[in-house]
Amino acid sequence: MIATLSMKVPPRWAEFDAVRDRSLEFLRRNDVATDPCIAVAMVVSELVENAAKYGTFRRGSDAIEIAVTLAHTVITIEICNPLGPNQTCHVTRLDGMIQWIRGFQDPFEAYLERLKEVSAQTLDSSESGLGLVRIAYEGQAVLDFFVREQNILAVSAVHRL
Repeated sequence: MIATLSMKVPPRWAEFDAVRDRSLEFLRRNDVATDPCIAVAMVVSELVENAAKYGTFRRGSDAIEIAVTLAHTVITIEICNPLGPNQTCHVTRLDGMIQWIRGFQDPFEAYLERLKEVSAQTLDSSESGLGLVRIAYEGQAVLDFFVREQNILAVSAVHRL
């Protein structure tokens, strides 16, 4: 069985609860057990929030593209957002964080290490960097990304049931 939920949403925080809820409903409707439903909905939420934070939305028609695909025992989440011309530093940071997470035998180890790093940050630090580590550990997902044509960032997370 292959089923896909596709959505486009504006980069507004008020939209994101509905995205999570629609993802949960899609997974439940396709007989995914409760724990993976909750984990995957969290992954969708984290990736959509990152897309809103780091995307460049210049035109009113710019949106975050969301696809949740269930194919047998694999759920793939892909979130796409436009990048600005000067966002190579964001892509480099994303790549570095994904490679850092992959460097651990177990995502739990990366999660603990990142928690230690975050606890040592000053209170005025603007980003924790916990979202991607949560996706790997709590969401039990493997992260990847690529930049599509027209400077669109596509971040994917693969969760095996």
